[in-house]
Amino acid sequence: MRRIAAYDCGMVELHLFLDTHPNDRNAQKKLDEYTRKSDEVRREYEEKFGPIQATNMDANRWAWISNPWPWDTEEE
Repeated sequence: MRRIAAYDCGMVELHLFLDTHPNDRNAQKKLDEYTRKSDEVRREYEEKFGPIQATNMDANRWAWISNPWPWDTEEE
């Protein structure tokens, strides 16, 4: 979750930066990179622990209540 939060925070910051610097290609490339990485890490997390949000369209609506809960397992 920390890695997902870090990439998502970076994406918000880059969106804000691009609001004032819309032609900065390096910032756009970094935003694209963070978006890909966030999606990848999110997919890995959901495969291991289940959906992050109940509104995830690819998941069983009730999968979020399945055991084990994330805090019931040790971090790698």
